[in-house]
Amino acid sequence: MSGTRRSSKTYSKRSLHGLVAHDLGVRIISGELPAETLLPSEADLSIALHVSRTALREAIKVLAAKGLLESKPKVGTRVRARGEWNMLDPDVLAWHFEAAPVEDLVESLFEMRQIIEPSGAAMAAQRRSKAELAAIQEAYEAMEQAPSGSDAVVATDLRFHQAILTASGNQFMGSLGSLIETALAVSFRLSSSARPDAHVTSLPGHKAVLRAIEKRDPETARSAMRRLLKNAKADVLAALKLPKKREPAAFYN
Repeated sequence: MSGTRRSSKTYSKRSLHGLVAHDLGVRIISGELPAETLLPSEADLSIALHVSRTALREAIKVLAAKGLLESKPKVGTRVRARGEWNMLDPDVLAWHFEAAPVEDLVESLFEMRQIIEPSGAAMAAQRRSKAELAAIQEAYEAMEQAPSGSDAVVATDLRFHQAILTASGNQFMGSLGSLIETALAVSFRLSSSARPDAHVTSLPGHKAVLRAIEKRDPETARSAMRRLLKNAKADVLAALKLPKKREPAAFYN
């Protein structure tokens, strides 16, 4: 994965309706458009956003597919409750962090990672092939070579974790790694913003996981991954305490 591009699974902002979907998505997730809000009519909203009705319709379809909006004949388009959103959708995850990273979201993310990744590391220690071990090793070596503060830090760290989930031998666990790719990338960037040397200080923890998988020691791999995630969570929570700047929203006057 290139460190400069977004996940291949996130929606492109290069198209006009992609930009509209992004803008409305961030507004919904930030609470600017709260649950049960009825959006203006298609005509009024297209004027407010300075876009065609066609682009607006396509954007609404995108957001409806992600669970953020619901359109009904003779009623209109309303914002759905948070519990109905697809939280594992890469765009929904990215928009959460863009709207305003909050501690409870980070807590939930790392709670999910603590459920998945230590077990994935233990399974990888038991099941990994030589090729899969080589992929984990190569990702770790790339982490060592990544310049501090560069996009390569995020890309190689993500590659390391995904290689372990793939080596678990469980096809659903491998897919989960792809589903949470955006959230992982954002969490890595947040930890780097709090501590520019975070990736350097995390290398021994990553190496401990690698060595346990190499030795086919599942319990050591499990505990090493738990420690690694605990430290990463502390870095991300520290980053959230830093002052943030919100970019002005597009389209709206």
